[in-house]
Amino acid sequence: MSIALSTTWLSRPGVVCALGSGLAQVAQRLYAGDTSGMQASDAWIQGRTAVAGPYAGALPEWPEDLAPHQRSHNNQLLLAAALQIEPMLRQAVARHGPHRVGVVLGTSTSGINDNAPAFVTLRETGRWPHGYDYRRQALSSPAAFLAEWLGSAGPAQTISTACTSSARALMTARALLRMGFCDAVVCGGADSLCRFTLRGFASLGAISDALCNPFSAARKGITIGEAAALFLMQREAPDDNGVALLGGGASSDAWHMSSPEPGGRGARQAMQAALSEAGLQAADIGWVNLHGTGTELNDAMESLAMQAFFPDQGVPCASTKPMTGHALGAAGALEAVLAWITLSPEYADRPLPPHIWDGQADPALPALDFSGAGQAYAPGRRRVAMSNSFAFGGNNASLILGAAP
Repeated sequence: MSIALSTTWLSRPGVVCALGSGLAQVAQRLYAGDTSGMQASDAWIQGRTAVAGPYAGALPEWPEDLAPHQRSHNNQLLLAAALQIEPMLRQAVARHGPHRVGVVLGTSTSGINDNAPAFVTLRETGRWPHGYDYRRQALSSPAAFLAEWLGSAGPAQTISTACTSSARALMTARALLRMGFCDAVVCGGADSLCRFTLRGFASLGAISDALCNPFSAARKGITIGEAAALFLMQREAPDDNGVALLGGGASSDAWHMSSPEPGGRGARQAMQAALSEAGLQAADIGWVNLHGTGTELNDAMESLAMQAFFPDQGVPCASTKPMTGHALGAAGALEAVLAWITLSPEYADRPLPPHIWDGQADPALPALDFSGAGQAYAPGRRRVAMSNSFAFGGNNASLILGAAP
């Protein structure tokens, strides 16, 4: 197995989420199966307690030279992640020039939750309050903010395809490099907890009252989290050999606005497209970070897709959402960070992250080989991981990451 000619490299990432801040803390808690960041609160859904995954750390001060309308909780999460890798980002701008560095991010909430009180004031008084600015919640805000903060002048775009948004951002960044539009791309995503979103999921009957329980017979739905995750993607391998994005694939089965295609056809198409671009076979995959939301329909679809895609032998897999919550538009990038951790030479001696659930297998679902109890990548082989994201509207995305050979 060799690296495809189109290999692009992912830097050490910046990350904030319910697991903590920075790679070291997130990795430590990931491997420990730490769900302590998931908190029960009655602040999100009126008259109901729900478990959610907020980022509990301090957020950075807002730079005085940036536009006030760009200040939002979403963009502060982004800034917290960016500051962790700031020297690397600024070095890329200095090396390649501002016009050769792009920014591609995924989100779904942007600054909606920050603007929500203004709509209450409008309803009660008939007027917008002082300081309200619609641009805070514009989907373009995250990429526009980060490009301005960094001083880059290349392509800057925000992608919003629900829960595949930031996985698609990594694929778009890769395309910009391959087509020669950029020499480096800051890519990833951010999504903040938002009452509008949580209440919307609750109205669909999709929110669990407890920690999500993916693939269990007792599963009751999703738990939402917030996160920001950023990579610097380049053609050249970093000094520490790093982790490569070997391939990415996407599909849109358009089965239903909110329900997945039951047999997993679109999911399999995305996984196969990612494998084909990477020049790999299913047997080369050593671990899969599942979408694993804990909803009845997604888990059933994903189980069938996994069984069909890996028919001859199971592949170790896990849903990491019980530790992070479902970060929606940031989920693809966040889970790529978690896959990156498993592939980094820094953590080569660690077992795979555990699948957190109650162990009550649903007899209606195909059995999966959930990682845990010291399970690790197969010895003597290059470590390769697949990270899958599936979304409303039939949007599906699959990323394949590999350790340096």
